[in-house]
Amino acid sequence: MQRSPSLLLSLTPVIILIALLSFNVFVFHDDSSYGPNQLALLISGVITSAIAYFVYKMPYNELEKSAISSITVALQAMFILLIVGSLIGVWILNGTVPAMIYYGVKMIHPAIFLPVCLIICAIVSLATGSSWSTVGTVGIALVGIGTALEIPLGMVGGAIVSGSYFGDKMSPLSDTTNLAPAMAGTDLFTHIRHMLYTSGPAFIISLILFSILGFVNSAGQADLNSVDEILTILDSKFNITLWLFTLPILVVVLIKLKVSALPVLFLGTIIGAVYGIIFQGELISSMMSEGQNTFVGYYKLILATAFDGFSIESGNKMIDKLLNRGGMSGMLNTVWLIISAMFFGGMLEASGMLQKIAETILKAVKGTASLVASTIGTTLFFNITTSDQYIAIVMSGRMYKQAYQDLNLHPKNLSRAVEDGATVTSVLVPWNTCGAYFSSVLGMSTFTYLPFAFFNLLSPVISIFLAMNDWTMEKIDEQKSA
Repeated sequence: MQRSPSLLLSLTPVIILIALLSFNVFVFHDDSSYGPNQLALLISGVITSAIAYFVYKMPYNELEKSAISSITVALQAMFILLIVGSLIGVWILNGTVPAMIYYGVKMIHPAIFLPVCLIICAIVSLATGSSWSTVGTVGIALVGIGTALEIPLGMVGGAIVSGSYFGDKMSPLSDTTNLAPAMAGTDLFTHIRHMLYTSGPAFIISLILFSILGFVNSAGQADLNSVDEILTILDSKFNITLWLFTLPILVVVLIKLKVSALPVLFLGTIIGAVYGIIFQGELISSMMSEGQNTFVGYYKLILATAFDGFSIESGNKMIDKLLNRGGMSGMLNTVWLIISAMFFGGMLEASGMLQKIAETILKAVKGTASLVASTIGTTLFFNITTSDQYIAIVMSGRMYKQAYQDLNLHPKNLSRAVEDGATVTSVLVPWNTCGAYFSSVLGMSTFTYLPFAFFNLLSPVISIFLAMNDWTMEKIDEQKSA
């Protein structure tokens, strides 16, 4: 007869993983996500399967099937990553990203850049319902503008992440915003209105903090000669025109119309290639070898940009670092990270260790405050161990649904706590699909933007604070009376 895993053995793979990841960060620093962390996740997954096989006599075939099934859950995210890599390379080639940087540098003053960055990302994400699409379009341009204005990279990344996740969280078009109330047992707009109590203050505080940081950093403003040089090089290398903005606008409109992300991003890449031929014919011709200015030559260059990224030697190191990026190959390391993370999560779930840890947490719940804190803590735990925000939302929603009913708490309290925990913290975990994606697209490590992702850090804290004071924790009976 198969035994249920003990708590001590269930925690063993998690402790080993945390120890390995911490040691990797200490030894490899920002390079820890380029191989060491993937191996740490694979090693922890193997240890999990060994405990399940030798101690609890679980069939290895079942463990392996579960791990593979877990990886398939993240396949859509991996495909999106690969297409976004192509899109970034092609959008740099066709001048869309350089145009965003060019006009952004000319229009935005360093003192207001960070709060403006926060607001722009919030609006785009609110309109599209997707933090991923936001960072993959306007996000990469804002990083370029911030670099040109000599604003610390972590602050720029924090503003992009904060704005993107506020919009994603509050948009009725967002998949996580629809999933959370479905799991908790409430309706979409009741859920969104209830999230205003936590997301509203978190956003306002973030706006204030970024405004302060903006004024502090503007004291040592960017070298205007350096900025002028960047504008001059962009203008000389690319055909900068406002017509290029029709492409990102088209992508935003299609996403707003609820067209799936994969076909929209693929279409954005295809149309982007056509825009390259229309608007950047001179640049493309200059990048091809002599005698290669033919249809086959254009085809080879555009495909090479899509799978291996954009590359140019402008004579300016900042411009080269800013624009020489993108391509599917640039995303392969992140795909490897996601596969490794989902392998570990699948083994942990198949062995029953994940469920054992969750059950133990539930036993410690005493009242409203501890229930909300446990819910948020559990979502963070699932984000770390299963590496997927959707799994964190679904499993936490299922686990705590009855507990909220037992305390006579309306289901919207559960859906809000799940979003305040699962959705916003997923991007703070380097090996989570969201953390890995944002890190790759923004071109910085998760730990670089984490200290400045104010909205994401404040949301769970405010949620727990409201529960401790029993504010906005609406009861089921109160809802009926209303």
